[in-house]
Amino acid sequence: MTSPAENTDILSPEAQVTITGRNVEVPEHFAERVNGKLAKIERLDPTLTFFHVELQHEPNPRRESESDRIQITATGKGHIARAEAKEDSFYAALETALARMERSLRKVKARRSISRSGHRAPQSAGVVAAELAAEAEKVRADQGKYDVDPYADSVEDVVPGQVVRSKEHTAIPMSVDDALSEMELVGHDFYLFINEETQRPSVVYRRHAFDYGLISLVGDEA
Repeated sequence: MTSPAENTDILSPEAQVTITGRNVEVPEHFAERVNGKLAKIERLDPTLTFFHVELQHEPNPRRESESDRIQITATGKGHIARAEAKEDSFYAALETALARMERSLRKVKARRSISRSGHRAPQSAGVVAAELAAEAEKVRADQGKYDVDPYADSVEDVVPGQVVRSKEHTAIPMSVDDALSEMELVGHDFYLFINEETQRPSVVYRRHAFDYGLISLVGDEA
């Protein structure tokens, strides 16, 4: 028998959803749960049009607590949000990934609201400070999960300093604030972009506490 609380998960977002599995089959009841959760995530950003959820089971006795991996990619109008989690079950990984995506979307929503209002800092500073403190605690709690090389099991011939993955992205000039928002959406600690003010390759990155850094390349004009 299904309880009323469980019934709330039997929802479907308006955005298109695809759920795929690598080394694992996706049962229907789990797919329903994913759709119900994504319907709630969609409310944070109505511009989202597509969700891709990928499940992967990694049978590694050394990492039983991180054997089930879920990556959620949400595509909207001109932006992409991504969150990933590894836990001892797909249910736990789903909750962790969703929580990370929700935090990212809320932070970006707040940043854009501040930008539109013309204020450098939100008026409800006390509330935001409390949220930032809670976010910092969650980051510190999760730090240990990122100390392991995610590609350690995908490279057969391990060579020190080997490049195991490469990517190319379209370079679209944007502002520093937009770059910070994109960094939050994809859940990374840095973001490479073309600074629209200088037209130079630049990187924004996280520093200690709640600060960010900016690095730009300058040609040798001597």
